[in-house]
Amino acid sequence: MSLTPSAPNPVRRASIANLGCKVNQAEMDAVERLLRARGVELVDGREAADLVVVNTCTVTATADRKSRQAIRRARRSNHNGHVLVTGCSVSVDPGSLAAAEPAADLYDNESKGRLLADLAKLLEPRGGAAAPNLWGVDRATGPRAGRAVEIGADEGSVEDDFGDRAAIDRTRAFVKIQDGCSFHCTYCIIPRARGPERSVAPDTVLAAIRGALAEGHREIVLTGINAGTYDGGAGGGAGSGASGPAVELPALVKRILAETTVERIRLSSIEPQHVTQELLDAWLGSRGRCLPHFHVPLQSGDDAILRRMGRRYDTGSYADLVARIRQAMPGAAVHADLIAGFPGEDEDSWERTTTFLRRLELAGIHVFRYSVRPGTPAARMVGQVDGAAKKRRAAEALAIAAEARAHFAIRQIGRELRVLFEQQLPDGRWLGHAESHVLVAAASPDGHPLHNAIGVVRAESIDSADAGRIVGRLLAVDRAPAAPGGRLVAT
Repeated sequence: MSLTPSAPNPVRRASIANLGCKVNQAEMDAVERLLRARGVELVDGREAADLVVVNTCTVTATADRKSRQAIRRARRSNHNGHVLVTGCSVSVDPGSLAAAEPAADLYDNESKGRLLADLAKLLEPRGGAAAPNLWGVDRATGPRAGRAVEIGADEGSVEDDFGDRAAIDRTRAFVKIQDGCSFHCTYCIIPRARGPERSVAPDTVLAAIRGALAEGHREIVLTGINAGTYDGGAGGGAGSGASGPAVELPALVKRILAETTVERIRLSSIEPQHVTQELLDAWLGSRGRCLPHFHVPLQSGDDAILRRMGRRYDTGSYADLVARIRQAMPGAAVHADLIAGFPGEDEDSWERTTTFLRRLELAGIHVFRYSVRPGTPAARMVGQVDGAAKKRRAAEALAIAAEARAHFAIRQIGRELRVLFEQQLPDGRWLGHAESHVLVAAASPDGHPLHNAIGVVRAESIDSADAGRIVGRLLAVDRAPAAPGGRLVAT
């Protein structure tokens, strides 16, 4: 299908279906901003639309299947509309997606910039407005009008996030600092889909953060496929061909702290070997602006399985890292990813994994059931685990994850937490994330809205509706974005 419009301004309504990681979400924000700037109404994916954009995920075979399903749904719901398909599945297996919807326009990851240019032509830009780029920010809103978000995992996870993924406007913003990966873990297709590591120029990152702050965001999440490999060079990104001395992640964080008024910084995910002392020093030197929360993928608690996965650490070094983080930042939250049922994982290795998980006392665990991904070394390995065993192990890991999340919440009782409030619950209380990312619910004593406010909350009890959620009493509140050290008003 050509993107040349058959009539002036034919696109009045559009929807976006986004599968996969936070980087995918950040990239689709550029599409959303372009559509809104052109006056296009964004609607739910179940509603009729003139244009549907599907951003695919290929992290597992199940993610590929969900991507094809999303494309078919897009055509069934929009018989005569444009269907644009992009993302990692297009880069890896465009043929299966073309078979799912022959009339769709396909854009692989290298063509996402062209996708924006083609959309701008289709929408007939008004007033000479430029199309956004893919290095911008994404409001951490989950699905809102016009965007359906679906994680590309086949098992799910116990997460300290909103169960309904309700809209969160003007709170957290995702800023993409890096793309690609050269690690080639044996189960992962992402290096083929995304290409080698490349970084966003520091000045571009800073501009994106300033834009997010100007829109009222109070927390910035730095995201990338392998963010710990960040090397922005001197004034340019590694992916742009710029040269100069390395500007690694700790130096980038220090520049963000020195040159912007950002109040809260998180990392979306970082590999264990990249949590260096220099990064911890940058976190400690931020005076609380860098939040004590690290999402560090583990994948297995058995050293033999980690070697088969091609991971670059063992359980001993991972445990040492967790201890170093907690020594530097007592009470810090460490979250992990885990793959259940990897080839070669027998009952003994699984028992070692569950024992290791319990010993770590993590704040949360994201659980994935291993899914054979054609084209990866793991797909050809002997010792494939049968489906029933994978399902059982994933269920056991989810139970451990729920227990870990609940225990971490209990340990917060009696503490004063700084909470960024993001949504109002049906019972009138307000819900948000503390520095450690634990969820906290509190009432507004004066009845005024707390959306996008940062409050000091005394953690008093565990919410009866959610064992991983804290109920607190609001002590002071800052309702407006301010420079670091802004005044908190007692309630």
